[in-house]
Amino acid sequence: MEASGIDRGKHLVRADGRFLLGGGLLARLLAPGFERGLDRIDKGLAAGTMDATLPDGRTRRLGGRAPGPHAEITLRNWMPLIRVITGGSAGFARSYFDGDWDSADPTQITWLFMLNRHALGATDRGHPLLRWLNKRLRGLQENTREGSRRNISFHYDLGNDFYAAWLDETMTYSSAVYAEGDDLAAAQRRKVRVLLDRLDLKPGDHLLEIGCGWGSLAEIAAAEYGARVTGLTLSAEQLAYAEARIAKAGLSDKVDFQLCDYRDVKGQFDHVASVEMFEAVGERYWRPYMDTVRRVLKPGGRAALQVITIDEDIFEDYRLGSDFIQTYIFPGGMLPSEPRLRAAAEAAGLRWDGADAYGQDYARTLHEWRDRYDAARTEGRLPPGFDARFDKIWRFYLMYCEGGFRSGGIDVVQVTLTHP
Repeated sequence: MEASGIDRGKHLVRADGRFLLGGGLLARLLAPGFERGLDRIDKGLAAGTMDATLPDGRTRRLGGRAPGPHAEITLRNWMPLIRVITGGSAGFARSYFDGDWDSADPTQITWLFMLNRHALGATDRGHPLLRWLNKRLRGLQENTREGSRRNISFHYDLGNDFYAAWLDETMTYSSAVYAEGDDLAAAQRRKVRVLLDRLDLKPGDHLLEIGCGWGSLAEIAAAEYGARVTGLTLSAEQLAYAEARIAKAGLSDKVDFQLCDYRDVKGQFDHVASVEMFEAVGERYWRPYMDTVRRVLKPGGRAALQVITIDEDIFEDYRLGSDFIQTYIFPGGMLPSEPRLRAAAEAAGLRWDGADAYGQDYARTLHEWRDRYDAARTEGRLPPGFDARFDKIWRFYLMYCEGGFRSGGIDVVQVTLTHP
């Protein structure tokens, strides 16, 4: 099943108008203070540097107090500064899509800002009033059963042909775990095995996978571990691909995929696996998610989760608004900090049995995805229908995330939970 139509990805582009990203009258009112804005950013760059070419042609170096990433930016007008002060990362991104600024490598900018997240404080997170209003607007993306289906479709139903053009052969869209000599496909398979090994998965065990993607984990669990697998998804596109994949592998007797919300799953299972799905459920539903994991696990059963996390020290500021990812890429999403992830699990009666972090592996994964995406675009292998603005948004998304992981401001962990 492929997405149809000549205007694909337009819903991401229309995100421009879904939130208050600064600009307009407010921008004009704030414009006289742009130099003070630069001073605030300069003061907050405790490590690393940014060389900014200003609209009048001057070059100003910001930061430079300690080693760190080196970013370059060309400001074609002052709108980028206004948008970052008013609309945070989403406003700054909007300004990039509008052509108000450019950089040879935007990854370095995200890396620099996230590395200095503590010293910068709320400088790059938007005006408090707009952050509050955007949080209210984000409530329209609540992950009710209907809302979850809509939010998942927003991202994953861009088309299997779109993702197949630049993901590796495993069709795995989450962080890999690398060992020396691994290419991307090998590292993706390694990630799955590392996660499944946390479960001590044995032949005949019944595994529930919450958020089965295109079926790579289910295939390995059934083919290599001899497990029975029930996989849940809310994406019709992914369901069709995963079913065809398992049929081709001759594993249909061991794997059952369902278009089903995690809250509605029935029965009990020996183990649960879930890869980068928890981030999509929304903070309000963290506890119901963990309650579901505990309910479906047999006593003594284990859950292995791979979850993207955010630094606890900036969580409160992060939760108050809508950043670039929530605005353009994953509506309804919310990253937990690791302490809050653990608290949600333990509140549901699950035992926390350890976590391992792979943030730099994710940075490498994202870099490889960007190279593969660029190659697919250059070679004409991307499907038709995605316009130039979508392309700019998608590339910025990959670079933005890579910089975040390189900085340590966001991380990815594999966690083991046990039903006592």
